[in-house]
Amino acid sequence: MKVQVYVTLKPGVLDPQGKAIHHALESLGFAGVADVRAGRFIELDVADDVSDDDLDAMCRKLLANTVIENYRIERG
Repeated sequence: MKVQVYVTLKPGVLDPQGKAIHHALESLGFAGVADVRAGRFIELDVADDVSDDDLDAMCRKLLANTVIENYRIERG
């Protein structure tokens, strides 16, 4: 089973990568972008019997830094 994990910075956390992307878009002539926040997408191929609790533990222990990041898990 495929599981998607989306990791994003919490609101208020500075995002230097997002700022660099925003600056690059402006330099390339793309107007109208007010802000950019960069994150990560992780796809896992897991056995069908892997529980939601196990997936949550994977995120908390390794895939996301819960001090500064949020994560969302989607099965499918």
